[in-house]
Amino acid sequence: MPLAQENKYTLLVESVIDYAMYTLGADGSVLSWNKGAEHCAGYGVEEVIGAGFEMFFVPDDRAVNLPAGLLAEADARGRHVAECWQLRKDGQRFWAHVTIDQVVRADGEHAGYAVLTRDLTERRRAEEDLRRSEEQFRILIQGVTDYAIYLLDPEGNVSSWNLGAQRIKGYAPREIIGKHFSTFYTDEDRAQGLPAKGLATAARLGRFENEGWRVRKDGSRFWAHIVIDRILDDHGHHIGFAKITRDITAKREAEQELAQTREALFHAQKMESVGQLTGGVAHDFNNLLMAIIGNLELLSKRFQDDPQALVLLKNALAGAERGASLTKRMLAFARRQELRPTPLDVRPLVRNIAGLMERSLGSVIGIDMAFPLSLERVLVDGNQLELALLNLVMNARDAMPDGGRIRIAAQSVQVNERHAIGLPEGRYVCLSVSDEGHGMDEATLERATEPFFTTKGVGKGTGLGLSMVHGLAEQSGGRLVLKSDVGQGTRAEIWLPTAPSEQRAEHAPSAMSEPSRHGQLRVMLVDDDPLILATTSAVLEDIGHLTYEMSSANEALEALFGGVEVDLLITDQMMPGVQGHQLIAQVHAQWPQVPAILASGYTETPKELSEQVVRLSKPYTRAELMHAIDKAVLMHISA
Repeated sequence: MPLAQENKYTLLVESVIDYAMYTLGADGSVLSWNKGAEHCAGYGVEEVIGAGFEMFFVPDDRAVNLPAGLLAEADARGRHVAECWQLRKDGQRFWAHVTIDQVVRADGEHAGYAVLTRDLTERRRAEEDLRRSEEQFRILIQGVTDYAIYLLDPEGNVSSWNLGAQRIKGYAPREIIGKHFSTFYTDEDRAQGLPAKGLATAARLGRFENEGWRVRKDGSRFWAHIVIDRILDDHGHHIGFAKITRDITAKREAEQELAQTREALFHAQKMESVGQLTGGVAHDFNNLLMAIIGNLELLSKRFQDDPQALVLLKNALAGAERGASLTKRMLAFARRQELRPTPLDVRPLVRNIAGLMERSLGSVIGIDMAFPLSLERVLVDGNQLELALLNLVMNARDAMPDGGRIRIAAQSVQVNERHAIGLPEGRYVCLSVSDEGHGMDEATLERATEPFFTTKGVGKGTGLGLSMVHGLAEQSGGRLVLKSDVGQGTRAEIWLPTAPSEQRAEHAPSAMSEPSRHGQLRVMLVDDDPLILATTSAVLEDIGHLTYEMSSANEALEALFGGVEVDLLITDQMMPGVQGHQLIAQVHAQWPQVPAILASGYTETPKELSEQVVRLSKPYTRAELMHAIDKAVLMHISA
C-alpha cells in the first residue's frame, strides 16, 4: 500500500543532511529537527525540541533581539531570508544562510515557522579571503609610486588611477578618470593615431609594449616605457585594458651618455692610432728629407760656377723644405714634434705677421684685431703658434670666397672645475680667429681636426692644417675649440696656459746664423739608418771634421772602450735596443768631457736627459748642424 503524502515529505526532510530543516511553533520553540540540523548544529532531537529559536544565535545578536526580529519579518512578508552568525552545540560559530517561511493552516490560522539553514562558513571564508586579497592588491597598486598602473575601459577611457600615475603624470584621480588615455600622448603621436594602434594591437594580440615620449599635466615631456594588457572576464569577453607606464627618462639619458662616451672613446682610440701611424710615417719621411737636404746642400757647394745647376738645386731644396713643413704638421697632429716653448706675448706676434696675412688674403678680406691693454703671456713655441695662426686665417679666407672680415682676438680666462672647456684649473689665454663664412654642419665639425680631412676639394688642401693646430694646442697643455653653424661662420679658439710670472722669455739664436769654429773635431756619428749616417757624415767631413760612423749604440760603446778617442758624440734618439739618451748617459759615465748632441724628430725625450746635451730637431740643415756643434762645444768649455 503506497505511503501517505505526509510520510513522503517526512522521509524527504529526514534524508537531507546538508541543510538544517526544522519547524518552530508560533511562540518560536522548536517543534521538529532533521538529521541535517543535527549535523549542522550538533544538537540531538531530544536536546532541542521545545527549546527557543534564540538558542542558535550568538550573544551579541540575542542582545539586540535579532531572533524575534527575523520571525517578525517572516510574519510581515510571509518569508524572510538573512545571513548571520549561528552557534553550534560546542560553542563554535558558523556563518549561516537562514530562510524562514511562515506556516499557515488551511483555515488561515498561524501555525508557526519552517526554517531552512545552510552552513556558509567556507564560502564566507573564501569570500573574506578574496576580499582581503583584493584589498591587499588594491593597497599594493596604490602604494606603487615608480609605475603608473591604471585600468582602461574597452574604448581607452581611464577607469582607475594609482599614486604612481598621479606622481608621474601629475593628474589627480578626479581630474583624469573618465578621460581618454590619449591625453598623455604628444600632438604628433596623436596625429599619427598611435593611441588607437596600441589598443588595437593589445586587443588583437593580448599585449602591446613600446617606448616613446609622453606628456605630463604641466606640459613637460618624459620618455616612457609602456605596456598595455588586454583584460578578459571569466567568460572570455573583453572588458578593458591594464596599462602600466614607467618614466625611464633618466635611464635613457644615461644610455645616451654611455653611448656618447663609448663613441668618444672609440674616436680617441682611432685618433690615437692615426696619430701613431702619422708620427711613424713623419719620422721615416724626416730621415729621407735629411738625406735629400744634406746631399743637395753638398751639391750646391760644388756647382757654384753653374748657375743653371744652382737654380735646379735650389728648386729641389725648396721642395724638400716644403716636405719638411708637411712632416712638422704631421708630427704636430701626432703631438710628437719638437717644441721650444717660451713665455710669449701673443699681441706683438700677431701684429708682426699681420702684413703677411693681409698680403695672402687679398683685397676682399679684411682683418680686425681685438686685444686688451693687458694680456698675460703664454708658454708656447712661437714659430709653431705663428704657423697655427696662419693656418686658421687661411681656412677663414677659404670659407669666405666672396669676401668678409676676419677677427683675431685674445683674452685671459680663469678656468675652474665647472668651466665648460674641461681643462685643468688655472689661468689661460684664449686666442680666437672668427670669420663670416658659410660655417660647418655638425658632421663636418666633428671631423674637422682629423688628419687629411678637408672640404676644399682635391688638390686644394692637405687636411693637416687644423690637425696641426690641434696637436700644438694639446702638446702645449691647452686645447683647440671649434664653434660653427651653417651660414653663421666659424670661431676657432686656441686655449694656451699662461707662463709662470717668474719665467722670462728666451731668445734662441737663429739656426741659420754662422756658428763658431773650433777646428777639426773627431765626431762619432751614431744612427741606425745607413742613408742618414752616410749623408750626415759627408756633411761633417765637408765642414772639416773627422767622423766615425756607427750603426748602433752597442757598436759605438765597443769602439770607445776599444780606444777610439772622440771630441763630439752625435746620436739619433730612436734606435733599436739602446736608445740615444741611454747611450749618452753611458758615455758620460766614462767620458764626461765628451760633448753630446741628441738628434730626434720626436719629443719623447726622458726628463732625466742632462741639460748639457744639445737637442737637434730632424730634419736639420747644414747650418743648423753647425750651430748645434758650436753650442755643444761651447757649453762643455763653459762647464
